Amino acid sequence: MNTYEPPIFELSAPGKYGANLPDLDVPLTALPNDLLRQDGLASLPELSETEVVRHFTRLSQRNFCIDTGMYPLGSCTMKYNPKLHEEAARLPGFVAAHPLQNEALAQGALRLIYELQNDLAELSGFDAVSLQPAAGAQGELVGILLFRAYHLDRGDSARTEILVPNAAHGTNPATASMAGYKVVEVKGDDRGNVDLADLKSKLSPRVAGMMLTNPNTLGLFEERIEEVCRLVHEAGGLMYCDGANFNAILGIVKPAALGFDFMHYNLHKTFATPHGGGGPGSGSVGCTAALAPFLPGPIVQKTAESYEFFIPKKSIGRVKAFHGNFAVLVRAWAYIRTLGSAGLRTVSDLAVLNANYIRVQLAEVYPPAVERICMHEAVLKGQLAAAPEIHTLDIVKRLIDYGFHPPTIYFPLIVPEAIMIEPTETESKRELDTFIATMRQIAEEAATQPELLRQAPVNAPVRRVDEVRAARQPLLRYNKEKFAELRKS
Repeated sequence: MNTYEPPIFELSAPGKYGANLPDLDVPLTALPNDLLRQDGLASLPELSETEVVRHFTRLSQRNFCIDTGMYPLGSCTMKYNPKLHEEAARLPGFVAAHPLQNEALAQGALRLIYELQNDLAELSGFDAVSLQPAAGAQGELVGILLFRAYHLDRGDSARTEILVPNAAHGTNPATASMAGYKVVEVKGDDRGNVDLADLKSKLSPRVAGMMLTNPNTLGLFEERIEEVCRLVHEAGGLMYCDGANFNAILGIVKPAALGFDFMHYNLHKTFATPHGGGGPGSGSVGCTAALAPFLPGPIVQKTAESYEFFIPKKSIGRVKAFHGNFAVLVRAWAYIRTLGSAGLRTVSDLAVLNANYIRVQLAEVYPPAVERICMHEAVLKGQLAAAPEIHTLDIVKRLIDYGFHPPTIYFPLIVPEAIMIEPTETESKRELDTFIATMRQIAEEAATQPELLRQAPVNAPVRRVDEVRAARQPLLRYNKEKFAELRKS
């Protein structure tokens, strides 16, 4: 089957049109010459409606999505999301609500926000929650700004450092630096935990806090997390929990009970909203009572007669226009209400079970980064004993030919040839077995047909591209000669 799709510009022919404009029903007004194009519209294609519809429909069918296949993108929780929650987010009373609407006319929306604040506080064990931040990275920034506000409010201006593990999400050191702190890296041990000896050597009166993901980016639960929190607290610092992997511990453990002072929740990962595509997201945050006065507002509170907004007295201020990404909040509220406490616990149980099933079934071919039980994601090494010249990139490119979206690769950076696989709780055993069999088949191909993997994908609409060249020399506009040249190469 010929999979080449000509650029829409090449389908153009003079005189074609796909729309009939209505007769003008307003007075014709001449526009100033300086506002008119002088070179015509020759660059715009002329096409029939049929050609336009077919072109964009074919393109849409080439998009990979969670509704058509497994999306094991580690650390990003690309799971199937119930359509029920999409319908809830589209209810007219929510969709038509205006952010400047009088509070008295938005009591339903405010009640939902209030109840979601309480739900997230209950799940994490924290005393207060703000739904303002629009994404996980913004939630991180809020946390570090709260740390700074807290220390300065106590007259402690000497704390200029934030501790970050060497396996952290890249946004952690970026966030700390953006907030004006010096980033101090903490090493990990051979069990995938924070190295306590290295941590102790870097604690001082300069430390404002530590940013820690738990489960961490190796997909592992920090075995000595309570001791880590205690050491940082004894040094006068605060503990930040990156909640990116919260879906692994729902109903099992509360971050506040472990000793954390603050965390952000990725509602668009853990609580239903489809993840990816650049947004929308929600990086809601929770914290202890000591940090609550500094939270960004507005936050919803319940009075005897109604629900209303308020701003904490020492708030760092707004971090987003209006009240966060409201449709994401609706989906999260509906997700929690649909599942209930027992269902949320099952989410984590199944996520952990699925990841460990993949880890164990593939361990002989793709060695785990650390030999221990993982949580919601398994980090393996794409180092094949029978094909040492094959790399992780070759393996996952071949996965595309089998209909699977590639997992996260080369992360965490401390793992050579890393393959981070997160099956999530929504994949069946049948789908996991198919994925496992495919990964084994690719390992066999690597040993017997290595050139096939180096050329993969071979059955996709787009073959392997020069990613470095694409990033450095992007083609941002159509050029017929250039496209012809690329097709030949």
